[in-house]
Amino acid sequence: MTEHSTLRLYQRLIQQARPFWGHLAAISLMSLVATPLALLAPVPLKIVADYVVGSHPLPPLLKAVLPAAIESSKGALLGFACVLLILTTLAGYIQGVATWLLQTYTGGKLVLQFRAQLFRHAQRLSFAYHDSRGTTDSAYRILYDSPSIEYIMIYGLIPLVSALVMLAGMIYITARIDGQVVLVALSATPLLFLFTHVFGKRLKDRWTDLKMMESSANSQVQEVISSMRVVKAFGREEHEHERFIIQSKEKMRMQIRTYLLQGGYDLLIGVSMATATAAVLLLGGLHVLSGRLLLGDLLLMMGYVAQLLEPLKLLSKKLTELQAGLASAERAFALQDEIPDVIEKPDAIPIEKAAGEVTFRDVRFAYTKGNPVLSGISLDVPPGTRVGIQGRTGSGKSTLLSLLVRFYDVDGGQILIDGVDIRDYKLDELRNQFGIVLQEPLLFSTSIAENIAYGKIGAPMEEIVEAAKLANAHDFIAALPEGYDTKVGERGVQLSGGERQRISLARAFLKDAPILILDEPTSSVDTATEGLIMDAMERLMRGRTTFMIAHRIATLKDCDIRVEMRDGHLVEVIAELRDADRVGVV
Repeated sequence: MTEHSTLRLYQRLIQQARPFWGHLAAISLMSLVATPLALLAPVPLKIVADYVVGSHPLPPLLKAVLPAAIESSKGALLGFACVLLILTTLAGYIQGVATWLLQTYTGGKLVLQFRAQLFRHAQRLSFAYHDSRGTTDSAYRILYDSPSIEYIMIYGLIPLVSALVMLAGMIYITARIDGQVVLVALSATPLLFLFTHVFGKRLKDRWTDLKMMESSANSQVQEVISSMRVVKAFGREEHEHERFIIQSKEKMRMQIRTYLLQGGYDLLIGVSMATATAAVLLLGGLHVLSGRLLLGDLLLMMGYVAQLLEPLKLLSKKLTELQAGLASAERAFALQDEIPDVIEKPDAIPIEKAAGEVTFRDVRFAYTKGNPVLSGISLDVPPGTRVGIQGRTGSGKSTLLSLLVRFYDVDGGQILIDGVDIRDYKLDELRNQFGIVLQEPLLFSTSIAENIAYGKIGAPMEEIVEAAKLANAHDFIAALPEGYDTKVGERGVQLSGGERQRISLARAFLKDAPILILDEPTSSVDTATEGLIMDAMERLMRGRTTFMIAHRIATLKDCDIRVEMRDGHLVEVIAELRDADRVGVV
C-alpha cells in the first residue's frame, strides 16, 4: 500500500466515523486528562525526598496552595504527599473507567453502523459477484474485517493524538528542569521512526496475506460442514481433515512469522528506550554529583523521562500495530466499493401489481464474455398464460427466468412486463411481482409460520394457515408437536423434501404475486408427494402468468404453451390454447 493510498484509507475511516465525532471528541478529552494526572504522579515522591527527608525550602507554588500548618510540619507534609498520591491514583482509575465505557459504547456503535452498511451492500451485489468470490469471503469481511474501524479510530488514532499531547507536555516540563536531559532522552527518536518505516510496510503485507488465508480457511470449513452428507457418503472425512490441518498449519506458520516480525520490532524499540533511559540516568547522576540537580529533582525528572519515553514508544508501536487494522479496513472498503451489476435507475417507476403480460425481445446473455448462454430469445406471453419450459441441462432455462426477475441484466434485447422494460421499474417492487418455487426449496432456521410468511411479513395467522391448506401442507404441520411454531432447522433439514416444497408453495400462495416461476418443483419428490404438490400448484397457477421448468413432459401437461430450449435458443414452441394468436414467437 502506497503512502497516498494509506492516507486515503485514513480519510475514508474518518468520514465513516463522522456521525460519532462527538463521541470520539469526548474520548479524546478523557484521554487527555491522563496527561496532567501523569504529570502529578511523581510529585508526591519529590515532596518526600526534598521537603520531608531533605531540608530544602518549599517552592513558591506549594507555599501558595498549602496551609501554614502543613507547611511548618514535616509529618503533616508527609501526610499531604500520601493523600496526594491516593487522590492522583484514584483520579487515574476514574479516568480509565470513564474512558473505557465511552470507548466500548462508541466502538460498538461504529462497528454496528459499518457492518450494517457492508451487509446491506453485499445483498445488493449480483449473483455474478458472489458466484465468483464465494459467500464466505463476503461474510468474513462483514463480520471480522469491519471491527477494524473501532480499533483504528478508538484504539489507534485517539491514543496517537493523546500520546503527541502528552509528549509535548513532558518535553516542556522536563526541559524546565534540565534541557540537556531532554535532548539525551529524545536522541532515540530518529531510530524509532526509522524502525517504524522499515517494519510498517512489511507488517502490512503480512497482515493482508494472513487475512486472505483466514478467509480461505473459513470457506473450507463452511463448505465441508454444509456438504456433510456428501463428505460422509464418499468417506472423505479423513481427506477433508488432512486438508484442514495442512491449511491450518500454513496459517499458523504465517501467524508466527508475522508475530516474530512484530516481536523483532518491539525488541528494537525496547532496547532503544532502555538505552535512552540509561543515558538520562547517567547524565542526571553526574549533575546531582556536581550539585546542578537535587536528588528530588533527579527522581522527579526520571519519572518524567519514563513518561516522556512512554508516549514516544506508544507512537512508534501504534504506527506498526495499526497495519493489521488497515489491512482489514482495506478489505472491508473493497467490498463496499464493488459496484452492483443490477442497478435501479434514479427515475425508476413504481409497479403495484402487474397484469402479467411478459415479452422477451431478442434477449441475449452471457455469464462470461465470449460464452453466450442465451441468443436471440423472443417470446410474447399474454397475462394468465401457463408457459412450460423444457430442455436439457445447460440449455438456458433457469438463466432465462433469472433474467426475468433481474437477478442478472440482459446483455442485449429487452424483457418487458405489461409493455415496460423491467429495467425501468423499481427493483424491489419488480421482484415483488413474482412468486418463486425452486427445485431445492430454501427455508430459514426459524419456525414454519415465519417461513411461510417470509414474503408477507406480519401476515395474520389465519392467512398463514389458509395458505398452508391451499398448499396441502396444513395436515402435516398440524401433526407436528409444536405445529406452526416448529423450528425447521438450518435450511429446513428437520423436514422432508416434499414437506419443504409444500411450505415453499404456501409461501407463494400467501404472497399472491401475479407472476409465478416454478423451477423443477417436483423433480426430487416421490410419486405420492408429487401428486399433492401438483394439486397445490394447479390452484396456485389459476389466474396467474406462470413459467414452469420441468424435464418430464407430464409435468407440463396443463400448460398453455410448451417451449423447448436448446443451447440458448428457442427451437420449438407448441401452443395448446384455443386462441393460438394469444402467443407469439418472433
